[in-house]
Amino acid sequence: MTIYEFLYYIILPILSISGFLVFLRFMKGPSLSDRVIALDLLITIGIGIIAIYSIINNKPTLLDIAMILALIAFLGTVAFSYYLEKRSKNE
Repeated sequence: MTIYEFLYYIILPILSISGFLVFLRFMKGPSLSDRVIALDLLITIGIGIIAIYSIINNKPTLLDIAMILALIAFLGTVAFSYYLEKRSKNE
């Protein structure tokens, strides 16, 4: 089994199923925190899919896009935690 077969038959289906399950959690999430964490995980799964696509098609420039997406996701999570901290101080 080559690395490409491993990526096609094992990793991509696992990422697809996990993305679907996390999307369901994102839609159903009982609180705002659950939805933000699910969105962060969806972005992380998307980064994994972009990285695998980059490896399969030999396009290393897509890894730069994945890195930028990771930085945006990190900044979004930090902004949300800052919002929660300010909201709890006002109450």
